[in-house]
Amino acid sequence: MASDKTAFNSSKAPEPVGLYPHARRAGNLLFLSGVGPRQRGSSQIPGVELDEEGNILAYDIEKQCHAVFQNVRYILEDAGSDWNSLVDVTVFLTNMKADFAIYNRIYAEYFQDNRPCRTTVEVSKLPTPIAIELKCIAIINTA
Repeated sequence: MASDKTAFNSSKAPEPVGLYPHARRAGNLLFLSGVGPRQRGSSQIPGVELDEEGNILAYDIEKQCHAVFQNVRYILEDAGSDWNSLVDVTVFLTNMKADFAIYNRIYAEYFQDNRPCRTTVEVSKLPTPIAIELKCIAIINTA
């Protein structure tokens, strides 16, 4: 059923960098596409300093974590779900050794009440010059 696989795009989250929606509903589940720290309407990434060729000179993982979590919240809320409805979170970090402790501390602040399943993996690169990306599944409110 096409109506059971509704696509959602948030008016607050950053524009997708490819041909995909921010999220897609399947039954009572909401699947979010990979969400990074960029901000809507801007090519700048919070906490990232780039050289003229677009290579990362320096970044602040703490600023990126806060921005990613805010973007996830925007998408969830615009699609009819919420932060406490998250059931699974996959986290991609580009530097596990340097960033995991900071990310894990910030994650614990955001997920004090709701504790979804979580997987954290290191990847060598993400599609844009970011250090963190989240892939999430939430329950969507049907009432």
